[in-house]
Amino acid sequence: MTIDHEGPTPLYRQLAELLRTQIVNGTLPPNRPIPTEQRLMHEHELGRDTVRKAIAILRQEGLVIAIRGRGTFVAARESRETDHQ
Repeated sequence: MTIDHEGPTPLYRQLAELLRTQIVNGTLPPNRPIPTEQRLMHEHELGRDTVRKAIAILRQEGLVIAIRGRGTFVAARESRETDHQ
């Protein structure tokens, strides 16, 4: 999946869906960091606010956790499963 800069879906939602898919299919495994904001901005030609909104959605869904000073990590499967029950 790529980001469609001309499509009707907001860019932050597209990025959140892209990362969500990578988490669910194991491309981004549990307890591992997701790409940095800078990397996501560069790879997908997005602004910082767009990337932060996408990550905020994933945090609300319990798919990632942010650790101050360390980064944002894919949540362990156990915590994702208990958060959504």
